[in-house]
Amino acid sequence: MKPYSLDLRQRIIDAYSNEEGTVLEIAQRFKVSTSSVRRLIKRYLSTGSIAPKPYTGGNKPKLQAEHLEILANLISEDNDATNFELAERIYEKTELQVSIWTIGRGLKKLNITKKAHRPLGGFLRVRTEQAKR
Repeated sequence: MKPYSLDLRQRIIDAYSNEEGTVLEIAQRFKVSTSSVRRLIKRYLSTGSIAPKPYTGGNKPKLQAEHLEILANLISEDNDATNFELAERIYEKTELQVSIWTIGRGLKKLNITKKAHRPLGGFLRVRTEQAKR
C-alpha cells in the first residue's frame, strides 16, 4: 500500500495540534484508520518528522541470477518437467530448497510459459468410448 501524501499527513498533524477532535474523530474526518493517526502522531512527537519511512524492499528472491540460469538450462534439457521435478533438480545442483511456487515465479521472470500436461480424465475417456459405439 502506498504511503499517505505529505499534505494529508500535515493536515492530520495540524488537526491534532489544534485539538480539533479525538484520534477517532480525526481518523473519520480524513477517512484513515485510527491506528494510522496514532502512528503518525507518535512518529511526529518522537522524531518531529511526518515523512513516510523509506521502503526497505521486502524479502530478496530465493532464485538469484545464477539459479535462474540453471533453471533455464533445466527447462531446455527437459521442457516437460513439472515444477516439482524442477525444484528437485535445482536442489540436486545447488542444494537450494525451493517450492513449486518459487519455480513458477522463476519461470515467469525468464518469460517461460509451460503448458499443463494432465492425463486424460475419466469423463473424457467415457465420452470417447461412447462416440466409438
